[in-house]
Amino acid sequence: MTSADPKHILIVTDDVLTERMAGPAIRAWEIAGSLCTDHEVVLATTSPVCETHSDRFQTEAADATRFVELEAWCDVVLMQGYVLERVQPLRDTNKVIIVDLYDPIFLEDLELNRSLPEPDRTGQIADVVRVFAVQAARGDYFLCASEKQRDLWMGFLAAFGRVNPANYERDPSLRSLLDVVTFGLPDDPPQRAGPAMRGVVDGIESNDEIVLWGGGVYDWLDPVTAIRAIDRVRRRRPNVRLFFLGVKHPSPFAEESRALGAARAAAAELGLTGRHVFFNDGWIPYARRADYLLEADVGISLHQDHVETAYSFRTRILDCIWAGLPIVATAGDAFAELIQREGLGSVVPAEDVEAVADALVGLLEDAGRRASCRERAAIVAPRFAWSAVLEPLIRFCAHPLRAPDAQRRAAWAAEHTGGTGGAGPQAGSPGGARSLTGAARRAWEVYRAEGVRAAASRSLRVVRRRI
Repeated sequence: MTSADPKHILIVTDDVLTERMAGPAIRAWEIAGSLCTDHEVVLATTSPVCETHSDRFQTEAADATRFVELEAWCDVVLMQGYVLERVQPLRDTNKVIIVDLYDPIFLEDLELNRSLPEPDRTGQIADVVRVFAVQAARGDYFLCASEKQRDLWMGFLAAFGRVNPANYERDPSLRSLLDVVTFGLPDDPPQRAGPAMRGVVDGIESNDEIVLWGGGVYDWLDPVTAIRAIDRVRRRRPNVRLFFLGVKHPSPFAEESRALGAARAAAAELGLTGRHVFFNDGWIPYARRADYLLEADVGISLHQDHVETAYSFRTRILDCIWAGLPIVATAGDAFAELIQREGLGSVVPAEDVEAVADALVGLLEDAGRRASCRERAAIVAPRFAWSAVLEPLIRFCAHPLRAPDAQRRAAWAAEHTGGTGGAGPQAGSPGGARSLTGAARRAWEVYRAEGVRAAASRSLRVVRRRI
């Protein structure tokens, strides 16, 4: 790739763009910052909130009219979440589309929508699967966050006809169709800009031992086990403090999770609120997270034993690695394997209060072990630098091409979305839904029918999942 051959790249997120960004916006922001070195980049949000700007690329909150202009301007679209569902010009474009699948939303929604009545809950999941099915039909290049996720999404793409001779003949590995681009870290180590918790938060003093919950509190996570473990730890380490870094999501559309309500109740029941457990009721600015990470003694990330866990990619653990913070984490995901293999902390069973307490005490009592975790983290962190993890995407954007099966799946998209599917053949032509296997086609019809029925009786939540 040379500067003589720049592309116009449109990156679109549903998330708000503010100084207090969550996972999807952070990822979109960092991708924009990397690609703008060689290309002209616009980062647009479908939300009405765009309050942060860069001198290297353009940011904006785009409406329907503006998206028509941006579609005409760009050569490549990189989108995530529900963008294709919400932006008509991108459903109809014949430009190259990159779909970022780093967050398997439908697995999170199994837990997130547990309180919905039927048929709304089933319809909600069906609707999310339908959204991803349309993306599977339309995308030219797909990104995911881990090799395990790649197996999940490869099966999904296969079910919707994308594992086919045309794509295979171009590249038998299918990496040119679906590749791993993990969440990343800054290339430079974190630098402290000022005090964050010690002597700043009422109840946290300079000699206290801080256990940091480094992200939001969502329904597939397990803050209650962390709080009950701290209740045990404080009897052995009276100066222990558990700090929840952010509980009010930066999006004004986000709802408070059931897990957060349960966490507040557990802390109050045990008499820990404001003494040993602290909730930051805002959201930390992205640029200030290093101050909190560097002040903490141990990081903690606990989740329940859900299917979401197996395919998750916990960006809060990445931040701990960046800051050299020893980690206590639940078993069952890719990061748990990394923590064990690389000596970055302790891995515990799901919902095991005693195991979490013992792991925390073990790290807090052993300064030598914490130092060893920091040393190991310094070795591991460069593997996750944005400059390293974005290499597959950078290569693709240097020479972006429509997928070899573009014409065939454009017909499928036209048949199931009502759009042109990117200037492809119209519905009924070879390669539409008829090209799916019988089982996949029947599954699609069920998903579509359930999603349509449920849509009439519920409103789609704007924000569902975060870091």
